[in-house]
Parts: sequence; structure tokens; C-alpha cells
Amino acid sequence: MDAIKIQLPHTVQPRAENANDGAVSRTMQPIVTGTSVVAFKYKDGIMMAADTLASYGSLARFRSEKRLMAVGDNTLVGVSGDLSDFQYMQHVLEDLETRELCMDDDQTLGTKSVYKYISNIMYNRRTKVDPLWNSYVVAGLDHDEKFLGFVDLYGTRYQSPTIATGFGAHLAQPILRKRVEGREDEIEEEEALAILDDCMRVLFYRDARSFNKLRRAKVTAQGVEISEPYSLETNWDFAESIVGYGG
Repeated sequence: MDAIKIQLPHTVQPRAENANDGAVSRTMQPIVTGTSVVAFKYKDGIMMAADTLASYGSLARFRSEKRLMAVGDNTLVGVSGDLSDFQYMQHVLEDLETRELCMDDDQTLGTKSVYKYISNIMYNRRTKVDPLWNSYVVAGLDHDEKFLGFVDLYGTRYQSPTIATGFGAHLAQPILRKRVEGREDEIEEEEALAILDDCMRVLFYRDARSFNKLRRAKVTAQGVEISEPYSLETNWDFAESIVGYGG
């Protein structure tokens, strides 16, 4: 009697080899990409934002992409880099959630567990010389403890009260260090939203792959909340003093 195999709806199948020569393809560089993710701790939890643009090279091709996702009840994941690799990771995490649900053991996925799981997947793919071309920001509350961590395409990981990926590591991180670090337990939600918008506004001004349409999200004791897309108010008057602006 043949063995019965059960396959979950989103189960990711192993990469198939070419039937002709046994060759296996590799992603040599990211194609459709998303830029910065900005996140930091505040009094009630974690705040995070990312724009909705997916660029095809230098072409602003897809303008309504979602790069923030909830995993379980208290974990938020944001991503920079290749969007197809992120879709793969989404399926993997959805499979993980389904398996945990089917166990029916009154246990839930913790933020630190999701963080380590993503890190292990990234390191595993790196060791196969077939990396997932992404950087991940993982945020949440784990046993009422605020958690914010980063994982890159090598599986390297670290934790910090403020994290920014992509160009945000150069342009938004100085703002976060000045206005957030050392004050994580003092910042109210209203101030946190203002800081987040200021960071995303600077990125829109300075990063050619950013977009003035973004989603923000927060993780609190009440769970994960991801907003609908919205646009920032911008002012380009400062550009008049830049040599070469406007021809």
C-alpha cells in the first residue's frame, strides 16, 4: 500500500532540477525590489513603516505592494529586497502558522521563535549559495517583553531599539538615534507616529527608490495593527536652493 502524503495549501515544494541536464537555477541578483523599512520601540510597543513601491530596476513598476505582514497574534514582519523571495517566505511562515494551529496544544508562535526561524532559513539558503535576497525586521511582544530584531540575507541577526534597512540605515537611523534611543519608554504613540512620518519623509526626499505612499504598523498588547496606505505631506521649497534643481 502506498504511503499517504498530506500537503498543506501553501506548502513550498523543493526546487525541481532541469530534466535535460540536471542544472539548478539560482537568483543572481534581486529583480523587483522594495526599499527601506523603519522600526523602533516606543512606550506601548513597536512602531514600523514601509512604503508600497516595488521597483523593477529603476522603474517604479508596482505601487501598491504590501511589505508588512502579521505572523501569529503578536508578531510583525517587515521586508526589504526582492519581492518574489518575500512571497516565498510568506508561504513558509503561513505553513508554520497552519502546522502550529493543527497541533491544537494551546501554544502560540512567539516573536523570538519567528525571529530565529527566519534567521535559520536565511542562513540555510546562504550556505547553499542560493540566498533569499531580503532583509527582515521582526517586531513583537514576547511574554510582555518588547522585541525588535534584524535578519539579513546571510542569516546574520541582531537586536536593537531602533532598526532601519536599505537607505534607511544611512538616512533614517541618525534621526532615530537622536529622537528615540534612550527614550523608548517615554515616547507616546502620537510622538512615535510623528517620528515615523519624519523618517519616511526624509527617505522620500532622498531615496530615488522610495514612494510617497506607505503603510505603518504597530504591535501592542492588543495585537498587530497594519494601516491602509496613506500619503505624507511634503514640501519641496528647500530644493530651490540646490544647484541644478529645475534645470
